[in-house]
Amino acid sequence: MCGIIGIVSPDAVSERLVDGLRRMEYRGYDSAGVCTIEDGQLVRRRAKGKLKNLEEELSGNPAPGNVGIAHTRWATHGAPTEHNAHPHATDDVALVHNGIIENFKPLREELQQAGRTLESDTDSEVVAHLVSHEFEKGLSPQDAIKAVLPRLRGAFALAIAFRQHPDLLIGARLGSPLVVGYGDGEMFLGSDALALAPLTQKITYLEEGDWVVITRDTATIYDSENKVVERPVVASGASAAAVEKGNYRHFMQKEIYEQPTVVAQTLNSYVRQADESVALPQIDFDLSAIKRITIVACGTSFYAGMVAKYWFETFARVPVDIDVASEFRYREPVLEEGGLAIFISQSGETADTLAALRHCKENGQTIATVVNVPTSSMAREADLILPTHAGPEIGVASTKAFTCQLAVLAALAAHLAVAKGKMNRAEEQEVVRHLIEAPAALNAALDHDDDIAAMAPLIAPARDVLYLGRGPDYPLALEGALKLKEISYIHAEGYASGEMKHGPIALIDEEVPVIVLAPSGPLFEKTVSNMEEVRARGGQVVLISDAKGLAEAGDGCIATIEMPDVHPLIAPLVYAVPVQLLAYHVAVVKGTDVDQPRNLAKSVTVE
Repeated sequence: MCGIIGIVSPDAVSERLVDGLRRMEYRGYDSAGVCTIEDGQLVRRRAKGKLKNLEEELSGNPAPGNVGIAHTRWATHGAPTEHNAHPHATDDVALVHNGIIENFKPLREELQQAGRTLESDTDSEVVAHLVSHEFEKGLSPQDAIKAVLPRLRGAFALAIAFRQHPDLLIGARLGSPLVVGYGDGEMFLGSDALALAPLTQKITYLEEGDWVVITRDTATIYDSENKVVERPVVASGASAAAVEKGNYRHFMQKEIYEQPTVVAQTLNSYVRQADESVALPQIDFDLSAIKRITIVACGTSFYAGMVAKYWFETFARVPVDIDVASEFRYREPVLEEGGLAIFISQSGETADTLAALRHCKENGQTIATVVNVPTSSMAREADLILPTHAGPEIGVASTKAFTCQLAVLAALAAHLAVAKGKMNRAEEQEVVRHLIEAPAALNAALDHDDDIAAMAPLIAPARDVLYLGRGPDYPLALEGALKLKEISYIHAEGYASGEMKHGPIALIDEEVPVIVLAPSGPLFEKTVSNMEEVRARGGQVVLISDAKGLAEAGDGCIATIEMPDVHPLIAPLVYAVPVQLLAYHVAVVKGTDVDQPRNLAKSVTVE
């Protein structure tokens, strides 16, 4: 959720700390703050709201110093106010925290009984006081950390500064990511490689339970048993160039338009056009022996998994279970020997999904991850890494990550079908040909952007919107409803078209727009019948279909959106575009913050 960065340098750090926060603002934008050490004093500046408010504070009230920590917050405990903003500080210690301390209440009560006064409502401030309490006993910073870390339950990435030690920072991680960056006479801590990209390309990913002491020239890493350990230094690969919107109004709009390019990039990694075959990365296990697939994900990634369930069962004839990550472990799933567990995540750090991955690993499942960050925690713990190559996605509402996930999963389904003898050579070639057609079809779908923008004012006044789809278009209905909720704040629900008669039809009246996703094909007539049931009750229908489907459906819709005529395999990728654009343009009409919608953050690193 939150983003943290720390720098130990011979030069001033404040400006670079803020730049690091700017690159992580997708992680949270409820408040932001920095703390530096100057002349033996902690210099702290904080501001409620977005990062620009902190920048304004610093312009009139600078934070000088050559060592410092900074934070951009997504609120967990405590409202998004200035006094709850990080860094939290005592007289001697300042701290920033990404994650959640589950046992903070008893720890807080213990500190208060010891006479300590806490100023915020957060769980994070408790850690600052615990460390300070140990430090005041005469312990070194390292020994204070050794005493405190075992007492914390939950998930955390920490960066901690000590007033009396202006030459070091201490970082620690458990459940939340943290990287160490190596510079020339300076060192860095950050939530991810992207935050450190302008500063260094040499990084180390801390492992679970690690903590690290950094100075200007060194990084000493300890494991959970406080033993000094070596962790590999790797090239981050993150671009140091600032992520810009270019000529687009919002990052989300830019990322929608990037989909033909990034889907093509992704497919180039998974199919060979020369011989029309599927080519996955090196697999160190027998794919043909897979008996059952378990898919686990959250949000938009979960809907990508729902589409993939159709593909795996249709092509490879392998049964598939799919769960939202936050529920998976708690229903005590039966995991059969010989199973493949697939985890889908844009960031590769989603806390619920990562916990589910570890549960499956402990229960003997082969692990595959579909991730946009190939150096993420999920990727590093997987048996098979399937990168999506979508590039940085800054808009909180996922767009290009979703279509790239679909491209990877379609290729994996076809490859599994070939491995299990369920797809012959001619069928594999046909699948590859259709996948290769996807970027051009996405471009054709984008050609209707102006038409979608023109109909957005019809949807914007609605309080409720329903989305309908059948087969693989049902998950697209769920995704369309999620997108509309996320950025326009209109209540929306997605349903399987045939389920309308089983309850949701009671909601239909002339003020409820119904978005119908219905490419022509074997399920089209049934979907049209459901659509007619809606229209008969005064529902306002928007039909998204190809030219043939629109002609067969006839008149009677308040609006239609024509999609290119595509094979059913790639229809989910193509039909993602109109639901994304519709949500985008409705949000613009309503004047909401498209890229940073209220209460949401990009990377969910707490359960």
